[in-house]
Amino acid sequence: MLGVRVLPGPLFIFTRLILGVSMDKARLIVEKIKEFLKDAKIELKKVSWPTPKQSLISTSVVIVVVIIVSAFLGIVDFALTKIIKLFLG
Repeated sequence: MLGVRVLPGPLFIFTRLILGVSMDKARLIVEKIKEFLKDAKIELKKVSWPTPKQSLISTSVVIVVVIIVSAFLGIVDFALTKIIKLFLG
């Protein structure tokens, strides 16, 4: 084609040089990666994303539970430390 050479893309270079595979295998790997990304994009369109209100409520619940659990563990740690110091002097 008129002596014009098109350089391979970064994904092809990665598979060819880093993985050390043949040209045909590198092309096959690149095609599989492209197919995977296309399928992933299709699947992401099917995801039911939460509304901002749902995200806020879920985040609030997580923060409250973390505070409660950390307070409980702090109290247990404090009590166990006192008990161990009592026995060990």
